[in-house]
This record gives sequence, C-alpha cells and structure tokens, in this order.
Amino acid sequence: MIVATTSNIENIEKQEALGIFSQMLLIRRFEEEAERLYRRGLVRGFLHTYIGEEAIAVGAIPTLREDDYVIGHYRDHGHALARGIDPKAAMAELCGKSTGCSGGKGGSMHLFDIEKHFMGGHAIVGGQLPLAIGIALGLKLKKLDSVVMCFFGDGAVNEGEFHEAMNMASLWKLPVVFMLENNLYGMGTDVNRSRAGGSSIYGAAEPYMIPAVQIDGMDVMTVRETVTEGVAKVREGQGPVFIESMAYRFHGHSMADPSNYRNNEEVQENRARDPIDKFRDDCIEAGKIDDDDISLVAEQIDLLVQEAREFAEQSPEPTAEDLYTHIYAEPEGN
Repeated sequence: MIVATTSNIENIEKQEALGIFSQMLLIRRFEEEAERLYRRGLVRGFLHTYIGEEAIAVGAIPTLREDDYVIGHYRDHGHALARGIDPKAAMAELCGKSTGCSGGKGGSMHLFDIEKHFMGGHAIVGGQLPLAIGIALGLKLKKLDSVVMCFFGDGAVNEGEFHEAMNMASLWKLPVVFMLENNLYGMGTDVNRSRAGGSSIYGAAEPYMIPAVQIDGMDVMTVRETVTEGVAKVREGQGPVFIESMAYRFHGHSMADPSNYRNNEEVQENRARDPIDKFRDDCIEAGKIDDDDISLVAEQIDLLVQEAREFAEQSPEPTAEDLYTHIYAEPEGN
C-alpha cells in the first residue's frame, strides 16, 4: 500500500530546493512563451499548456533513473522538460522546425527523445496506456529492473484501453507507475458529469488489485515523496502502482478553449494554490532560499526561455525530403 505523504521541506538542502523551484519555473515560463508564439501564428495546430500542474512532473519524473521510461499525453511539454529535454529542441518542435526533438514532425503533442527514454506525448486519449504496457512487458522479459512511468488524464479513465492496461499490468506484475493527473475536466466536461463515481478515481485500481493513493498534485514535495515510495515498490518486482494527483489547469483545455464552463470564483480559488508560489513560500519560511535566490533563478530561466524562442524562430523548416525519413525503424545493427 502506498501511503499518501505530507510535504516536508526540512528534508531538502538549499541547492535541491533551488533545483526544484527552477524546474517548475522553467515549465511555467516555457508554456507562457509558447502561448505567445501560438498567438503570433508560429505554433500551429493545437497547444495544450501545463500551467498549474507543474508540481506533478517535477515531483515525479526526477525520481526516475536514466534507464527508466516516461510516456504521456498531449499536455506533454512539462513532462519533456522535467525529463531533461533541451528547451530549445522542445520549443523548435512546437514551431514545427527541423531542429525540434521530433524533427518538426510531431509538434506540440508529440515530443519524443529516445536517448532520454521519453516515449512521447500522444494525442489519442488513452492511447499511451497500451504502449506503456508493451514497454513494461519488454523490460520484464529482458529481466531489467527499469520502470515505466505513464501519465494520463482523468478523461482517459473512461476509455477501454485504461481497463485493458490495468488488467494486464496487474496480471503480469508489470513495472508500471500509473500517474493519473486529475485536473477535474476532460476538455470542457467536469469529471463528475463524465464518470460514474465522481472525481475520486484512484479507487478504480482496487478491482485490479493495484495499490493506489490520491494525493495533492499541487504540492511538489508530496508528489515527490509519494512517487519515490511507489517507484521503489515497482522496481522491487511487486507489480504496478497507481497514483492519482489532484490538480487544476489554470488555462483552458487548449488555446482554442475560452474556458467558459468554469466560473471565475473557481479559477481564482485554485490559482491561490499555485504550486510554484506554494513551494517558494514554504522554502522561504523554512529558511532554505531567500528573495535573492529567487531573483537569480528567475533571471536565468527567463534567459533560457528567450534563447529557446530565438532558436525556434531562427531554425529552418523541414524539407520535402524529410517526408520520407523515419517512416520505418531501422533493423538493429544497421
């Protein structure tokens, strides 16, 4: 059984606190810049930002080893950056440039980096779940102790792939950490209107005999401590775990969504729980960091995002010949 932990700032040192703060702020500033690029027409298609949910990616992904795998959904920028993908390559991909991490072919919803075992965002709701099971089965057959961390939203729980993946993962004791990001809305529909049983979803793991817990996904330390314990259990060969992180996206489902289905009072109430502000204030109160540290980090992040934007703007478009590359996987040894 995973125990839902409470945030404990006292257990971290100053540099670690600054690293966590820096990662969350990078995601926030990156997403804000991506929104500006979208409005300028440089990011085409859809754009789903991770603003408000940064604590989940930053709390979860850095607990993994380099040989572990991460796979997620279309709101994937935060996951990619937390996994260490170069912000320049990520921003270039959003802009469809050849220097992007997917060669400009994926765009916003399909960031990939095989060297970092980041197996992409996936635009089909729930589509990443069976892929995660396949990767996990491969790891088990090879007798490796790596794990797969699979991110999905509350909307994916209503898909058939969810139940198939849960059943197979439990039956075969596969090394999967199911990371549910419950931001309370599937596009514009409140989770209470789309799922029998309401907004508390982690109980769905019980019929499959998968240990599960629900935590505050807007508290980065709670996420980190819970995920650390869950990953350890999976790595020991005990089978999958299920972690439901309760969160709230501050902006609409995508840039095309005016978010008229949410009232201002609800949005402002959740904005007051901003995960970055909470972590910053907790660290200051605990004497881990000060205002000078925060200012320095903010300057560094702003410069990093500016460089990513300039790199994306100046990078070339893919060529016509690129249409014929990466269509089939190369056999091993070639």
